[in-house]
Amino acid sequence: MNTAAFILVACFVFGFGLVSRRLTVAPVTPPLVFVGLGIAFGPWGLDWLDFDVEHGAMHLLAELTLILVLFGDAARIDLSALRRELGLPVRLLAIGMPLTILLGALVGKWLFPQLSWLEAAVLGAVLAPTDAALGQAVVSNPAVPTRVRQALNVESGLNDGIVLPVVLVLAALASMSAEVTSSATDWVRFAALQVTLGPAVGVAVAWLGNVLLKASVARRWMEPPFERLTGLALALLAFACAEHVGGNGFIAAFVAGMMLGQWTRGRCEWLYDFLEAEGQLLMLLVFLAFGVSFAAPAFETASWRSLAYAALSLTAVRMIPVAISMLAAGLRFPTILFLGWFGPRGLASILFGILVLDEAELPNEALIFELVMLTVLFSVVAHGVSAAPLARRYAAMAADPAHCAEEHREVMVHSLRMRS
Repeated sequence: MNTAAFILVACFVFGFGLVSRRLTVAPVTPPLVFVGLGIAFGPWGLDWLDFDVEHGAMHLLAELTLILVLFGDAARIDLSALRRELGLPVRLLAIGMPLTILLGALVGKWLFPQLSWLEAAVLGAVLAPTDAALGQAVVSNPAVPTRVRQALNVESGLNDGIVLPVVLVLAALASMSAEVTSSATDWVRFAALQVTLGPAVGVAVAWLGNVLLKASVARRWMEPPFERLTGLALALLAFACAEHVGGNGFIAAFVAGMMLGQWTRGRCEWLYDFLEAEGQLLMLLVFLAFGVSFAAPAFETASWRSLAYAALSLTAVRMIPVAISMLAAGLRFPTILFLGWFGPRGLASILFGILVLDEAELPNEALIFELVMLTVLFSVVAHGVSAAPLARRYAAMAADPAHCAEEHREVMVHSLRMRS
């Protein structure tokens, strides 16, 4: 980017900050605003911004954002609370998400026979994680029953880290299956390194970081501003160390955040606030870059099959697995529809798509990337516009605890990416 582009981006962030509180009551979300700005000022609009997709800065932004999102979300996980509750979030993650990957792969293979089964599975996995930021009005509306808001919030905070190893292993297997020189032994060895070395490094970095942090805090050697920097440093350290020894750095960052969050639970507000400023800025920049470089081209080159897949991915592919996962949960049908619709595809899918495009060698990677970007574009618009009105309408329907007893059951409030 040139100096003029930097000025423009800085003005976008500053200007949005000036009216951010006012926009919380409007039918728009921060991702929708920044995607719109990217399209309006990018090559398909005024052509004042141009982010080179192949440029290293784009991939650096994507990698850094993914590292911080995975680390920060994992640090907020209260495993003991999840084990005690075993409620709606566990149903969505343990039943709904695998079924979403499976159904997404089946629909992808049906609409695009040229995809191998592994490539279709990669597509389904990349589009499985949800992003609560695209439906912010839902998880921040106190009139929506807390149990419902927390289910969507916890799901969004955990599914990107849980599905990441699946995406990486499937992408590796799909790449190797296209190479006649790769054997089954190669596949197993690569997958084993990805899912073992990364977590091991993450645990080691978190343990050492926790020991040093406790010692420093006990001796009052650390100033509060530097506590926030230690979170950034540990996230990057886990990533870099894992990559250095042949593991996966993203998995290491997620595991490091999760373990550090457990070991410092209740005494590290700096960790819970980790993404409030730094991560929010990076996420907005990713959505701006998405609008500039990916949104318009994906829509411009889309076939009817691509449009159908994007529409089905946001509806049937999400809503049927959610409905199955909620069997015998005691929820009313409108609640199940509400949970099914508000599974937006956003930041994680963009970052996973860039990761697959950058590191995998799939025969149909361009098609997969186009489908991911098109689905995210549809989701940004559809969920951004519908979040506020549908949240108000659902809240009015579920206002009476006598008729929606399960929805109003008391649950522990989890502190995840979207404050509720």
